Amino acid sequence: MSVPEPRPGASAVDATTLRLGYGTNGFANHRLDDALAVIADLGYDGVALTLDHDHLDPFAPGLTRRVAAVGRRLESLGLAVVIETGARYLLDPWQKHAPTLLHDDPTRRIEFLRRAVRIGADLGAEAVSFWAGVRPEAVSQQCAWDRLVAGCATVVDAADSAGVTVGFEPEPGMLVQDIADWRRLHAALGNPARFGITLDIGHCRCLEPWPVPQCVAEVADHLVNVQIDDMRRGVHEHLEFGVGEIDFPPVLAALAEAGYRGLVAVELPRDSHAAPDVAARSIEFLRAAAATSTSGDRRRQEVPAGVLCSASTDATDPATDRRVE
Repeated sequence: MSVPEPRPGASAVDATTLRLGYGTNGFANHRLDDALAVIADLGYDGVALTLDHDHLDPFAPGLTRRVAAVGRRLESLGLAVVIETGARYLLDPWQKHAPTLLHDDPTRRIEFLRRAVRIGADLGAEAVSFWAGVRPEAVSQQCAWDRLVAGCATVVDAADSAGVTVGFEPEPGMLVQDIADWRRLHAALGNPARFGITLDIGHCRCLEPWPVPQCVAEVADHLVNVQIDDMRRGVHEHLEFGVGEIDFPPVLAALAEAGYRGLVAVELPRDSHAAPDVAARSIEFLRAAAATSTSGDRRRQEVPAGVLCSASTDATDPATDRRVE
């Protein structure tokens, strides 16, 4: 599916051009077909599809046939798609997110990302998103960085061959955790055209040094994928809209001013137990925010340099993985 072209001079929130999606990692207790149907019935424009055991497992038999079936399903429901690769235990049943590109043997992660790129190409995905991972304790900072650059170069090569755009997501607590880190990685890779940024709006509130709308402006030229959720300063916990500290109308206005016309996908992976209700509330909230005329992030606070987000107290393993998704 093609992405609508930005209108010249677009600078205000327009609810008719805001393209909302919902992440399937927030529908973990649903069959994929059922999740897609609920998301479409609620009026979402697309889906952020996390490849996982029950949601288009890239390692299960019959992948070509299953991808084709999902493609037909998306088309019949009128849903655009981006591919997400943040499944927890898909690659290792004992360690969440392992192996990453930073581990001694990243082979399975690289193969996963290559498959994700191919799936993205087959589904006409607007982007394929991935991240660095947490640096293993036994791996030095420089070694981890070198491994990351090498792994990303391999993924970019695969994306170039497939004609797919990848969005690299800075994640709190990971080796690349903020916009500044992403810029360094982009430069180390030689500024490849197909290597964009996935921006999680909640992460901006969590740890970036700028107000959230400014974060959008900072990466406007490279923005290929947006995840949206509420969050509080210094705590990496994805919250329903209105529970955290983000003032959303200025954020949506910033996306419009940036000319971004990709999916803005709700990222609430811890709310699968109430997915239909949460998804319904989320789209109502975002539509109302898009229709509200305001400016500035009224609740912003500056973050001292070096401050990191902490995980919530019920994170799986805060010593090694600060993600609370």
